[in-house]
Amino acid sequence: MAASKDVILETIRAYVDHIGAGAVDKVVALFAENATVEDPVGTEVRTTPESIREFYTVIDGAAQSATLGLVKVSGGQAAFSFDLHMKRGDRSYTISPIDVMTFDDDGRITSMRAFWSDTDLVAS
Repeated sequence: MAASKDVILETIRAYVDHIGAGAVDKVVALFAENATVEDPVGTEVRTTPESIREFYTVIDGAAQSATLGLVKVSGGQAAFSFDLHMKRGDRSYTISPIDVMTFDDDGRITSMRAFWSDTDLVAS
């Protein structure tokens, strides 16, 4: 039995909040043991907890915030958009990926695929 829509929404909200806070350990804790991450789609798929943690270390303590956009949940899966605002040095950047995730019965992420490209990164 798949996780309920409410549980999945809770996981998605936590994911975006933790990304925005630069909380690597909290983001990684949302993933199931055998989860995969493909970010962006078309790059190497990360298949181990260590490689997933390594991927997310880029947000560790960074000056950023994230805002959840449109969310669609169906059958233990979800697609959602969010805006990630980052500050690196004297430059600010915004990226607005669309993430597609699958979830286990407990609402932990079993796969994440992020749809975005370099042209989606806006500098200001």
